[in-house]
Amino acid sequence: MAHYRKLWWTLIAVLAVTFALLGYFGTEVYRKAPPIPDRVVTEDGTVLMTRDDILDGQTAWQSVGGMQLGSIWGHGAYQAPDWTADWLHRELIHWLDLAARERYGQPYDALDNEHQAMLQRALRDAYRTNTFGESDGTLTVSNRRAEAMALTADYYSRLFGDAPELRGTRQSYAMKEGTLPSENRRRALTQFFFWTAWAAATERPDGDATYTNNWPHEPLIDNLPTAENIVWSIISIILLIAGVGFLILGWAFLRRHDEGEPPAPARDPLSLVSLTPSQRALGKYLFLVVALFTFQVFLGGGVAHYTVEGQHFYGFELSQYFPYSLLRTWHIQSALFWIATGFLAAGLFLAPIINGGKDPKFQKLGVDVLFWALVVVVVGSFVGNYLAIAQIMPENLNFWLGHQGYEYVDLGRLWQIGKFTGVAFWLVLMLRGIGPALRKPGDKHLLVLLTASVTAIGLFYGAGFFYGERTHLSIMEYWRWWIVHLWVEGFFEVFATTALAFIFYNLGLVSRTVATGASLASASLFLLGGVPGTFHHLYFAGTTTPVMAVGATFSALEVVPLVVLGYEAWEHSKLRERAPWMGQMKWPVACFVAVAFWNMLGAGVFGFMINPPISLYYIQGLNTTPVHAHAALFGVYGFLALGFTLLVLRYIRPQLQFSDRLMRNGFWLLNIGLVLMIATSLLPVGLIQFHASVSEGMWYARSEAFMQQDLLQTLRWVRTFGDVVFIIGALAVAWQVVSGVLFGARAPALEPAESNA
Repeated sequence: MAHYRKLWWTLIAVLAVTFALLGYFGTEVYRKAPPIPDRVVTEDGTVLMTRDDILDGQTAWQSVGGMQLGSIWGHGAYQAPDWTADWLHRELIHWLDLAARERYGQPYDALDNEHQAMLQRALRDAYRTNTFGESDGTLTVSNRRAEAMALTADYYSRLFGDAPELRGTRQSYAMKEGTLPSENRRRALTQFFFWTAWAAATERPDGDATYTNNWPHEPLIDNLPTAENIVWSIISIILLIAGVGFLILGWAFLRRHDEGEPPAPARDPLSLVSLTPSQRALGKYLFLVVALFTFQVFLGGGVAHYTVEGQHFYGFELSQYFPYSLLRTWHIQSALFWIATGFLAAGLFLAPIINGGKDPKFQKLGVDVLFWALVVVVVGSFVGNYLAIAQIMPENLNFWLGHQGYEYVDLGRLWQIGKFTGVAFWLVLMLRGIGPALRKPGDKHLLVLLTASVTAIGLFYGAGFFYGERTHLSIMEYWRWWIVHLWVEGFFEVFATTALAFIFYNLGLVSRTVATGASLASASLFLLGGVPGTFHHLYFAGTTTPVMAVGATFSALEVVPLVVLGYEAWEHSKLRERAPWMGQMKWPVACFVAVAFWNMLGAGVFGFMINPPISLYYIQGLNTTPVHAHAALFGVYGFLALGFTLLVLRYIRPQLQFSDRLMRNGFWLLNIGLVLMIATSLLPVGLIQFHASVSEGMWYARSEAFMQQDLLQTLRWVRTFGDVVFIIGALAVAWQVVSGVLFGARAPALEPAESNA
């Protein structure tokens, strides 16, 4: 118990310190967010736009898919440009050309190097000087800049409309014709784009870096990495090396004191517990998991194909019906839905086991209600996404019923409330099973940790309600990453670790002491870096240097526990040899082995690749980001959800025998397909873009001219092979689950037996 006490106090201290940092520097985000001017005026007093105009543009951007069509401040999709970097560069070029014609009577490109350098110095001073008046909320721009803004806005208004001369560009950017039909909304959209570019080019009043810490890289105005960026990048690498060293030393020392493994039971203990009605009702959850999984995989193929044909799918003009931004929205949202459903099913399967093999009263009814509520939220949110991006949804309803515009939380606010309500209801169902077990005497430390992780999953999704349709972009990003990073990468990770430990303990394969100690230690390690590490997504989202420092320091520690997961994979694989009946667990365990591998590679190696500030400065918004996203989201959480799905299926269909051939092909094709996607396309494209971003600027690395060159087109076509391999693997696993749910024989009812809970 003393050993547990130390681990509990360590976990409590970690949570107290890390959430204090997250909260304190969160207030810094509120205080130091780039100001949205009440008015933008020219030197002669002409009003160009107001605060409401800029926020109207933000809502217009949300309605076309927001981050699913290009990106802002580096966050979003990768085929269309980053609109901040692209607007800024276009406006700068227009300014230089206007100045050259005004001073020298020639276009800028016709000038010699000396005169170009003189104009670039004037350009830097004009753009980096802060002309925002805090007292009256007025931003003043020169008449020349106002003219450059108007020329840039005209291009964007035509691009987001249906101007025939830009049809080829829209194809390159995978934009449908008439992306935003309303001329007034296109005008507002350009004003929002201008504001994001102004914040990226203008120095803070109290410093020599822009509001976005000099991002994006734009040599024309000396947008270069700050000294703090380089310093904290080096510190993060040093901390990573030190953390890995101390972890290996500590882990090796602690391993010498581990108790021996308990003898494996002669029979599977969980198979001796009679299935409850609520557990039998979980088959439809497993069907929903693989249905959404299959849907997501095919959508992913469609999204990838859009990067080579733009508006067509092998000649068919798909974009007018299901444009890129819609398919990408559905692709990401369906992933979140099926992965979450897999986790929910695992929890609902465990609840009766924890409760001594019995259902709490009305548990089956609750399980059924939750399932149909999930279906309503999935279908409703997808329909809302379609109506929004098709510009059918009335603009005043878009945020609530259509598309929020923010990657990973794209669903309309009403559906987001529905999802939160469903997860909260799942929490209630879980606690009804856990509560009675907690009141029994005995060692309940592992169960308490499981309860805490379940509670965190049930409640922390509510962080998404702290921003609204017209919330400042920097503040929205702070709360969005509470969901994407903290909720998913933090508490789901703790739940998965603890749930697996709980399952293996109840199977009699590990001792309670080892399961509890490992879960508590893992939770502390994950959350130490994971909670304040949320800030590593906010380096360039209108935040200050302290936010960068905290994010770089602690997010480096996120990688530390992942380096020993290769050993965890080995440990999990050995579990299959502990008892003959573990042969029936071969494929769930194989998925858990894959989780450990992809956690190390996808979350660890590829995660740290984009983690230090100096690295992310150049590659944020490039194809290096989906390398990490695919390897971590599917490789870790996807395989976890599939492992949980197969595990639950194995018990709710006790006489089902997995098809070794089907599962072997499915499992390995999923892994091989994921490797091929990354190695033959995403990573090479990202590295080539990385070079372009360093040498020319972010605008160029995402430009039409660069992205449509033959080499990159070929690499994106090559990805088709990996996609096909992955799809075949997905279909194999999905068919195993569907056939098991529909045709798997049921075992006769057994007498209830007390579990190890």
